[in-house]
Amino acid sequence: MKTEFDNLRLNPAHQYEADSNGDKQVVKIYCGELLIAKKLKIKKTIRYFGIKNYQQYLAN
Repeated sequence: MKTEFDNLRLNPAHQYEADSNGDKQVVKIYCGELLIAKKLKIKKTIRYFGIKNYQQYLAN
């Protein structure tokens, strides 16, 4: 999902915000007001989350 997450983040139609607090980092990707994906990094662990059918936002 890393490559798909980067494609969503770099898409000019989407907005993203990053928040960092100590060892925890969160990156959220929005399409309008809808949260479509999130990356959570705690220390060296990285987890990716996406909404159901997030693939439809890859081409938009």
